[in-house]
Amino acid sequence: MTLEQTISAIRPLDEKSMTAARNRFANIAMPLGGLGLLQDAIVQLAGILGQPVPDISRRVAVVFCADNGVVAEGVTQCGQEVTATVAENMGRGESTVCLMAKQLGMDVFPVDIGVAQPIKSEKVLQFSVRRGTANFAHEPAMTRKEALEAVEIGIKMAEMCAEKGYSLLIGGEMGIGNTTTSAAVTAALTGADTAAVTGRGAGLSTAGLERKIAVIEAALALHKPDSNDSIDVLHKVGGLDIAGLCGLYLGAAAQRIPVVLDGVISCAAALLAVRLCPQSVHFMVAAHRSDEPASILLLDALGKRPFLTAGMHLGEGTGAAAGVALLDLALAPYREMVSFADIGMEAYQPQK
Repeated sequence: MTLEQTISAIRPLDEKSMTAARNRFANIAMPLGGLGLLQDAIVQLAGILGQPVPDISRRVAVVFCADNGVVAEGVTQCGQEVTATVAENMGRGESTVCLMAKQLGMDVFPVDIGVAQPIKSEKVLQFSVRRGTANFAHEPAMTRKEALEAVEIGIKMAEMCAEKGYSLLIGGEMGIGNTTTSAAVTAALTGADTAAVTGRGAGLSTAGLERKIAVIEAALALHKPDSNDSIDVLHKVGGLDIAGLCGLYLGAAAQRIPVVLDGVISCAAALLAVRLCPQSVHFMVAAHRSDEPASILLLDALGKRPFLTAGMHLGEGTGAAAGVALLDLALAPYREMVSFADIGMEAYQPQK
């Protein structure tokens, strides 16, 4: 589907299934609201999937890999050749998210959506829009047409996952320089001060961080991205991985598949998706608060409270994978626990 068709296909959650899930929680033998945010997420999953007892056993991570021309400005600790190396590692199933996914019975689809050098792996899906973005310090990161193409590749990936029967998605990314693009996108969308949303990424020095902030500020002043137009923001200061994630989240909502959000890059893409279609936010579950400074701002903008605050900032979808593990743990008692009636105990009642 096109972007427009995808947005028009997104419908509200199934209130009947959500009510049934709330009723089950009220009747099983545990304190009211005892599972906190995990309990809320299970109710949300019920509404997305239309299942009072949601089944998320078929799960997959879609990891978009892309390079960013702004690396030429010295905003990273290493060069963009690392992106191809890690993408090929994913193809072998040896990256961090792949090893975590193995423990969760989760498949992983690495996607080359714009790595600078061709990937030497048959297991990395080839959907390259262009071989890395331009340096947005001097020109737009990509054309508007390329940004839209990348979003629609993300939509296509969600459709493919639906056809394969997956019932839960996580989105991941790999791309040297993408904490720079995500900070630029966040500042453009929210109007926040650039210094407040820009972090050290993979370990920049203080001098490197100051340079990174200055580059983003200059790019925003040069390109003046329209905060009300997600595609404009993407094409001027975004990244192809972020565009792919944005499309994945919209496509998942159209296919009624829940998505577990990862860290700051994932959440920047999610906010782009929500600006395109506000209804899509109801299909997103927040896994964790990244250690990057923009994370709190993005989660607040999305109206999300994450399960974890563990100082994670690895990317690839690893924080989302940790969130899936917590959902599995919460679903076990939800599915199998006895009711108050079964044990002859009076149910807890809300107290004023």
